[in-house]
Amino acid sequence: MLKIILTDDDEDDRLFFKEAIDDISVETELKLFNHGQDLITYLTTPNVALPDLLFLDLNMPIKNGMECLKEIKANKDLQHIIIAIYSTSSSEQDIEDTFVNGANIYIKKPSSFKALKKAVEKVLKVNWQYHTSNFNRDTFLLRI
Repeated sequence: MLKIILTDDDEDDRLFFKEAIDDISVETELKLFNHGQDLITYLTTPNVALPDLLFLDLNMPIKNGMECLKEIKANKDLQHIIIAIYSTSSSEQDIEDTFVNGANIYIKKPSSFKALKKAVEKVLKVNWQYHTSNFNRDTFLLRI
């Protein structure tokens, strides 16, 4: 079973994401958080089941996605977590900053449910062990 976390402050985006996950034929366990501080508190709780894959929005209140990314990658107990940035931003600067700070893939939030499902399914089916060994800018930005 693939343990997944989505951290996104937009309730509709969390709902659509959950629906997409439920529609994909991969066995998953999904946890949802609506801001970065709750995510970091959860991840740093002793003996917590860490996710295999974390989808992280950039623009959130309290603690944004970039702050979370830096904290996770600086923590030796968490830095192995695969992080997919999941944002409305298509800013070259955001893409570059998240790449440099250790995110594994960047997904611009799709505008339709069908495209969202396709993007999420593609990320879930990546062989991350292989993908991270061939990590480069060409494979960082997910194109749907």
